[in-house]
Amino acid sequence: MATLAPDHAALMDRIYRWQRPIYDLTRKYYLFGRDRLIDELDAKPGMAVLEIGCGTGRNLAHVGRTWRGVKLFGLDISSEMLRAARKTLGTNGTLALGDATRFDAAALLGREGFERVMLSYAVSMIPDWQAALAQAAATLAPRGRLHVVDFGDCSGLPGPLRKLLLGWLARFHVTPRLDLADVAGRVAHEQGLELEVWRGPLGYYQMVRLSRT
Repeated sequence: MATLAPDHAALMDRIYRWQRPIYDLTRKYYLFGRDRLIDELDAKPGMAVLEIGCGTGRNLAHVGRTWRGVKLFGLDISSEMLRAARKTLGTNGTLALGDATRFDAAALLGREGFERVMLSYAVSMIPDWQAALAQAAATLAPRGRLHVVDFGDCSGLPGPLRKLLLGWLARFHVTPRLDLADVAGRVAHEQGLELEVWRGPLGYYQMVRLSRT
């Protein structure tokens, strides 16, 4: 079983120890595109949906309400966030503590392949996010899809507002991955997947979808 990256795990716990109670309330004002991702999952009853970097479980709970009958799975490196996720989901999901860049899904979650995998505003907080993206793609079942949403270049925002936003994000160790589409393209080529890319309004967020055909 893969071990956690101790430095990153400790950092995430320090950040979220005090943020956990207010996380969902505050993030709804600037983590745009999350609900669009969930609405576009097209998950059928019986499908397994894994969120890597599941945080408080907010997204997984929304998935469960939107796509009835799916099986919910979540992975996070922060034990603090998993405490919140367990409270949010109760018995309606399987959760595990793990490193997004290197985890054994069968050992941690009791399953090897997932029909839908999500990374929602996670790659901007994972130091080795390229490895996390490749690992997420590798967990896809046949005909499975990986959905990713995260900050874009925000080039459509007024300069001062963009600077303020990026400065605020940096305080929480968040770095927009402007080459996300390029890296996703390399993963698609290496793993034989199909790639689709979207740009959100004003470039605020970007979305990629990797599909195993």
